[in-house]
Amino acid sequence: MFPTLKDPGGLRRDALASLVVFLVALPLCVGVAVASGVPAELGLITGIVGGLVVGALPGSTFQVSGPAAGLTVLVAEAVQEFGLGALGVIVLATGVLQVALGALRLGRWFRAISVAVVQGMLAGIGLVILLGQLYTMSGHQQPGSGPEKIAGIPALSARIATDRDNLTAFAVGAATIAVLVLWKKLPRRARTVPAPLAAVALATAVTALAGLSVARVEVEGLLGAVQPPGPDDFTALTGLACLSTVLAFTLIASAESLFSAAAVDRMHRGPRTDYDKELMAQGVGNALCGVLGSLPMTAVILRSAANVQAGAVSALSRFLHGLWLLLFAALLPAAIGVIPLAALAGVLVHAGCKLIPVKDLWPLWRDHRGEAVVLAVTALAIVVTNMFEGVLLGLVLAVVKTAWETSHIHVEVHPRADGGLTVTITGNATFLRLPRMLETLEALPGNRPVELDLSQLRHLDHACRTALVAWADRHGATIRAVAHQGAPDTGT
Repeated sequence: MFPTLKDPGGLRRDALASLVVFLVALPLCVGVAVASGVPAELGLITGIVGGLVVGALPGSTFQVSGPAAGLTVLVAEAVQEFGLGALGVIVLATGVLQVALGALRLGRWFRAISVAVVQGMLAGIGLVILLGQLYTMSGHQQPGSGPEKIAGIPALSARIATDRDNLTAFAVGAATIAVLVLWKKLPRRARTVPAPLAAVALATAVTALAGLSVARVEVEGLLGAVQPPGPDDFTALTGLACLSTVLAFTLIASAESLFSAAAVDRMHRGPRTDYDKELMAQGVGNALCGVLGSLPMTAVILRSAANVQAGAVSALSRFLHGLWLLLFAALLPAAIGVIPLAALAGVLVHAGCKLIPVKDLWPLWRDHRGEAVVLAVTALAIVVTNMFEGVLLGLVLAVVKTAWETSHIHVEVHPRADGGLTVTITGNATFLRLPRMLETLEALPGNRPVELDLSQLRHLDHACRTALVAWADRHGATIRAVAHQGAPDTGT
């Protein structure tokens, strides 16, 4: 299963890489769970399953799975609407659907999703995380909707400025963000400790030593947090709202995992990812997480990149990182209870900001304005509505944009020796360009014979064909076309 077990050198490199990934994953597992509105241990359970189960399955060699910041918004909405028990059912159904899609060899098709939609999805998620965690970072309950979060920022700022406890919590979160930002500027030897772990550890130590009164993570114990869904929870799947949530989980988790796989493959020269097997592995992991009542999982680029950069040589490193998470959660659960919530919120604010492609926006607008519009509309729709509707709107807009861009036509009017006119239409004639074609035809003089030359069209859809034939009938024009385009071979 793991080739490096017979290679002492490779085994040592995998073991060291697994420790690095474990240190990166630990604060993120806890932080994602808290941000999702579920017990912190459920994030660790998902991380453990991602390591011990998905890490042992074929698909990707170096990709690491676990709870992802990109799903926190959707998970929080699902828990709020359907309850914590139904979350397990939703995650289980998501896993089963992912396994089916992988078995049908549809994994590779997830790469066909518009990059602008994916970037917009991540940017929207980043904005929602950023807006929501600002409230958590200052010790307040965050509002339910995106517009309410935006509208509440002035009042939140006033409370931070006037209330000592709020200011203290916000300072802890802000200091955590500062450590994360400045950590990469430290000497390389100091950066052997992952930035998220260092930031959370420093915040925890400072608040403990200074005796600061800030909210901390509540701990129940690993086994106590496991709540498999009951028979009554499965009734949620009979509702359209729950089924749409399952589809949203499946789309986002699968797309994020497979896009992450493509990015990770560019970081190393080892075996390439089998997208169908990776999708099935993610499905098995999510199905098991659903049975355990924990958070959904995706492949996470931050942990996967840390795995590659730490020198992993096989899938053993991602398996071992799950083992370290299990041992930590089983042997040192009390260590989680001393972590300030504001510090975890700071980690997630930083993660949310990294999901927003600020540096890419201007070049994208300059070179591909249509893609920039799709990205912006998708992100804003997610903030204003919800994840599913925002992504759906982005996909529809991307399809419309593609149809518009590919339906270029060129209309030329040529006089003939007999006094008539020949109108030549070239390109792709779709309903999107129909108004322009009809405007040109309606402007022609009515006292001269007209021939429509459609023989140079690469595509002629039904709407255009019907409209052009109707115009030709009204004006006594003839049509020249080839049979495979679906238009008449001879005129009327």
